[in-house]
Amino acid sequence: MARRFDVIIVGAALNGLVAALALGGARARRPLSVAVIDAVDPYQKVLNSHDARASAITASSKRMFEALGLWEGISPHAQDMREIIVTDGNGSPENRPTLLQFGNQHNARNVTACMVENSRLLEGLLAGTKPPNIELVIGHGVAEQSFGPGLAKLTLVNGEQFSCSLIIAADGAKSAMRSAANIELVGWTYDQMGLVVSFVHDAPHGGRAEEHFTPSGPFAILPLAGNRSSIVWTKRTEEARRLLALSPADFAVELQAQVGSHLGKIAVIGCPQAYPLSMFFARQFHGPRLALIGDAAHVIHPLAGLGLNLGLRDAAALAECVGDAYTLGQDIGGQDVLERYTAWRRFDTVATAASLDGINRLFSNDNSFLRIARDAALRTTNQIAGLKQAFAREAAGQTGDLPKLLRGENI
Repeated sequence: MARRFDVIIVGAALNGLVAALALGGARARRPLSVAVIDAVDPYQKVLNSHDARASAITASSKRMFEALGLWEGISPHAQDMREIIVTDGNGSPENRPTLLQFGNQHNARNVTACMVENSRLLEGLLAGTKPPNIELVIGHGVAEQSFGPGLAKLTLVNGEQFSCSLIIAADGAKSAMRSAANIELVGWTYDQMGLVVSFVHDAPHGGRAEEHFTPSGPFAILPLAGNRSSIVWTKRTEEARRLLALSPADFAVELQAQVGSHLGKIAVIGCPQAYPLSMFFARQFHGPRLALIGDAAHVIHPLAGLGLNLGLRDAAALAECVGDAYTLGQDIGGQDVLERYTAWRRFDTVATAASLDGINRLFSNDNSFLRIARDAALRTTNQIAGLKQAFAREAAGQTGDLPKLLRGENI
């Protein structure tokens, strides 16, 4: 017989676990019964983590973690971004002109985001994912699925059966749930890869994040707790593969040359990882008894570090839509509930993706006329306090129609 839950989430990574906690966690005012299904054990991901990625947690995302009772466990591993600089990355690292600057390293009130390694985030989320309302079903993937017209149903590869009012697809960019529901994608790939690696350095970073725009793509140096930093190095695909093929010693030499001398001598932690870059979004963020969140709904360029934060907005908005319906005695997987979710999230996501795509195309070239024009525009922006403040509020995730959780309110 099928086991019955209110909601089943497919995917036990960051977005899926946040959605589970928002709907069935200890801080939920009206907790639902939630199952989280994944073929891969997330605990093993933490114990054997070779994931070099780190995420920028905006001020609104931090409020969400606080509202869910998670921030206390995450905060020891968080590094405030006290200052953000944007430069023209042409030329040597010691002569990159600063075009735009936010915050001040010596003023903690200017913090709009912090950096946390993804493995630490996952560890914090797993600590809060507990019975009685949340059950992790790990070790077997989904073999069959049915999205209605009555209850949604799932059968795992080991034969276990489940039914629910709503399935949430948090199973990543190649979402099997999205494909099974025949939801089409719109978008394209870039001739770029993002190289990610962390390193220790002699000099303190002071909480400063750096974004250097080079002809091949942005090069970001992001501060981590301690004298450590993470990089996201966007390169043309062919050049990225060349860097990946280098010996550890040779790669460290090239990275040191790219970083420059202001952090002192660096030592690479682990091996660099590379991810092909693309931009796409689903034509709709829902199907019958199915909602898409995170990378299952959208993938954007990583230059602003907003990918996870968009997924958290998805989870917060969907949890609020579902919670409101549950309070009113409505079908939580009904079409009107899912249409409200899509209407809430799709425009924000598409607008963000389009703006990042435009910035990437504008800066990832060596056209001298464009470089002069864009540098002048950024310098002008840097001198207008009101415009800089608007950019800072956007970067902190404090604009638009924010779900309650992102305002720090429980649902």
